[in-house]
Parts: sequence; C-alpha cells; structure tokens
Amino acid sequence: VAVLLPFLCCLSPAAAGKLLVIPMEGSHWLSMKEVLVELSKRGHEIVVIAPDSKMLIDSTGTYELKTYPVPFKKEEMEELIRSFGANCFSKEPFLIRFLNTLDNFRKTSALFQVSCSSLLYNKEMMKYIEESKFDAIFTDPLTPCGQIIALHFSIPTVFFLRGVPCSIDTHAAQSPNPPSYVPRMFSLNTDHMTFPQRVKNFLLDISEYFTCSMVFSPFESLASDFLQKPMTITQLLSHGSIWLKRLDFVFEYPMPIMPNMIFIGGINCGQKKLLSQ
Repeated sequence: VAVLLPFLCCLSPAAAGKLLVIPMEGSHWLSMKEVLVELSKRGHEIVVIAPDSKMLIDSTGTYELKTYPVPFKKEEMEELIRSFGANCFSKEPFLIRFLNTLDNFRKTSALFQVSCSSLLYNKEMMKYIEESKFDAIFTDPLTPCGQIIALHFSIPTVFFLRGVPCSIDTHAAQSPNPPSYVPRMFSLNTDHMTFPQRVKNFLLDISEYFTCSMVFSPFESLASDFLQKPMTITQLLSHGSIWLKRLDFVFEYPMPIMPNMIFIGGINCGQKKLLSQ
C-alpha cells in the first residue's frame, strides 16, 4: 500500500470529451436523446449531425445540431416510417408480413443510403469532422453511416441499438448465435423449441443471409467505395468499441454476450406515466 499511494496521487479524474453523434431517425432518436442529456450534464461537448429533412431530431441547449442537405423531403421519410410501423403490428399471414417487411427495409435502406452518401461526400461537413478531433462517435448501427466515418477518421465508436436485422450485430461482435437455441426474427419461437420449431428456425437463419444481403448491399457498396476497400456490413460493424443494447433479460430470452456489450433495457422505462382510469 505504501508503494502504491504515491502513484495514486498522480492519477487525475476522468475528463470530459468531444462526442460526435450520428443518430437514427424515429423512435431510435427519442431513446438516444435521453442519453445525450445525461452526457451533457457530465460536461461532455456534444455535436449532433443530421439531414435537413429530419423528423424528430431537434435542437436544444444540450448539444449543438448541424445539418446537411439531402435530395429528398421530410414527408417521404415520414411515409416510409409510418408504413413500416403499420406492418410491424399487422395481423396478416407470416409470408405476407415477411415480404412487406423486406420491401419496407429495402426502401428505407435506400433512403438512408442516399442520406449517408450526402454526408460522406459533403466536403465542408467532412472537413469539420476532421478538424474537430472528436474523441468518440455515438451512433445507431442500423444505418452504419457513423461507423463509416469512424473508420475513415480512426475514431472509436459507441453503438446504441435495440438490434440489427438478421442478427448482424451478434455476428459482428462475434457472439455465439446458434439457430438451434436462439429464436430468429418472425419465428415467434422462444428459447425452448421443439424439433420442428428448430428446423423452422434453421431455415429462417439461412433465408436471413439472402434478405439482409439485399437490404444492406447499398451501404456495403457505399462503404467500399468511400473507404477504398471491400467491406461487408458485418466487417464494418465489427470495429465497434462498445455496444449499448436497449435489451434486458427480463424482456428477452437469455443469450451469450461479449464483454463489450452492455444491456441498458431500463432506459425504455425511464419516463413513467400513470395509466388513466
């Protein structure tokens, strides 16, 4: 102890840093905004970059908001997200829901890819990011634009997410994800499956590879062109430093996770409202 005390006197408390935020629109932003408020209270300097056709992303005293032009209107994005939300609660048969969801994913992916391209090839904005010397990028990997910027400027990334389709987040973080035990999207299975359910889960796992290849291919092409090297969506996200997942085992089935994955499912219940009579 006597030897360690002189060294402890040399340590300094953690300093506040500069955080670049590349958010996702819609409900994703509402949860992220709560985190930014807390980070701002702790002295961090925060800059949010969003397209000028933003819907819910607003300007407050908590952070600085910078926008860039995109070749589509706010109404187009609102209609796509409204359609996607309606399909999530549809009572239609599985195949119809699956095809509708795939079509919505493809349309929204194309729109967000255009938005990302507008940012990456905006010389003024990219010069600002380079000169600002940010300590980290805080982003939602459902649209990997923030991660492309992070790799380009060698900035550490903190992911904030509920999940990425086709378990891409799980594969990118190298977590175990066996289809015999982990239910796939739309399967309606639990972690306790009969043999026929495991077969169905396995077939869905195979189909996910093809469907997500179509959905994320625009981003893969964009990332490969911009970074000047072949890049898949899984390779792109595998460089993330920390994964903040809005999950909790109270609501989800238990699953193996990696040490840099932190479950923050309680954030979804942060704002409590009493039910009416």
